Amino acid sequence: MFTYKGKFKPKNASKYRGDPTNIIFRSLWERRVMRYFDENVNILEWSSEEIAIPYRSPMDNQIHRYFPDFIIKTKTKSGKISTIMIEVKPKKQTIQPEKTNKITKKYLTEVATWGVNQAKWKAAQEYCSERLWHFKILTEDQLGL
Repeated sequence: MFTYKGKFKPKNASKYRGDPTNIIFRSLWERRVMRYFDENVNILEWSSEEIAIPYRSPMDNQIHRYFPDFIIKTKTKSGKISTIMIEVKPKKQTIQPEKTNKITKKYLTEVATWGVNQAKWKAAQEYCSERLWHFKILTEDQLGL
C-alpha cells in the first residue's frame, strides 16, 4: 500500500459527524472510502477516527487507545438503520505471519503488527457488540484494488 496523507473535503459535510474541516486520510484507500461514504445516499452519516477504544497491547501489556478508521450509519435494503465500525488495512496485515526458519527483523515487525492489530480488533468487536454495531475490516479485496 502506498502511504499518502491529506485532508478530505466532503461534498456533503452535513453527513459527517465531527469536524468536517479536519478529516484526515492516511492512505489513498482511506480517501477512496471517504469519497464513497460522502457520496453514497445509503450512508446516512459517517465519521473518521472520532472515537477512542482502550485496548491492552501485547507488546508492553499497557493500555493504549485505538482510533478506528470509520463509523458509519447506513440504511439497509430493508430500510433498517445499521451502525458499522470499519478499519481499512492491507490484507497482509489481517493474516497471521507464517513462521520462518530464519527470524528476521521483517518477520518480527510483522508479528508485532499482527499482535497489536488483533488486540485492537478484539477491543473493537467487544465495543461494537455492546452497542449492537458491526465491525468490519476492509482490505484491497473489498475495495476492488
